[in-house]
Amino acid sequence: MSEQQSVEHYNNPDPANAAKTIVDALNKNRSLIIVGGCIIKYQGRANSELGLGERVIIIKKDGSFLVHRAWDSQPVNWQPPGCIFQTKSTKKGVLLKAIRKKLRESIEILFSKVFIILVLNLKDEAEFIMFGSEEDMQRAVLAKPELIEEGFKPILKEKVVVQGFVDVYGIDSQGRIVAIELKRRKAQVQDVVQLLKYLEDIKRKSAGRTVRGMLAAPDISKEASVMIQAKGLEFKTLSPKTCAEVLKLTSSKKLTEFI
Repeated sequence: MSEQQSVEHYNNPDPANAAKTIVDALNKNRSLIIVGGCIIKYQGRANSELGLGERVIIIKKDGSFLVHRAWDSQPVNWQPPGCIFQTKSTKKGVLLKAIRKKLRESIEILFSKVFIILVLNLKDEAEFIMFGSEEDMQRAVLAKPELIEEGFKPILKEKVVVQGFVDVYGIDSQGRIVAIELKRRKAQVQDVVQLLKYLEDIKRKSAGRTVRGMLAAPDISKEASVMIQAKGLEFKTLSPKTCAEVLKLTSSKKLTEFI
């Protein structure tokens, strides 16, 4: 397989060619997908055996090893990164062994038939960013209040009201109370209704101070937007992705810094 080629496949190889293909790929630090009929034996902290069946075996370039059946998202057998592999052709088929050095455990697979081998030279340097939860959005707002607006100062998170908890409670640059409800998905009418219920209790206890109610989410439905405007509330576009980037770049500040 050339350096430029990402995937090369071998259909129905005989045992000798299958073993050679696997060894060559592992020596080049490639990933592998092998599909075939096999028997599996595990030895280690406990012993197990799985009779003949058609399965998918995945070997990743970091030495991790997984055996999947035709159902379930979880592998039936697996080994973590760093395995050592042994492969050879026998009279019964292709023998593949994954050995974990530290705990002295191993998975032995005997292929009676190999249907296909995929040798993968995949490039993946992208950074994984989890676009987080509403709690992550809350943490991001506390760490960087200007995500809401300049001059906003958080005072409390999870402020208790009769109907539940306000995600972020603070004051704006003019000293007005701001109650913020955060949603990681498109805001809907029920979210506006929820915010209105929270505001009832806050306004009742605010001693006549002006209270702003704000819904912050990546997007808002047309119906919710109409209701927001009709009820004199506000909507702020705030995406979980933006919040994730803030959390990555900014160490969370202590809440006392904002008070």
